[in-house]
Amino acid sequence: MGIGLTEGLLIAAIALLLFGGKKIPQLGKTLGASIKGFKDGMKHDPNNKEVEVEIIEEDKKKKKS
Repeated sequence: MGIGLTEGLLIAAIALLLFGGKKIPQLGKTLGASIKGFKDGMKHDPNNKEVEVEIIEEDKKKKKS
């Protein structure tokens, strides 16, 4: 149950009216940078179990060498 074409166009039209044509690319760039920063932060989160497993596996490989 995702967003359909009509709903997407309606959201885009409202955003264009609110922010104007010149601000939309800047907002997109900022949003992309924020998402990238969030993902990078998750990689360095000490509570993230997936990263811990990867680090442990890398340590085991180094000890075997």
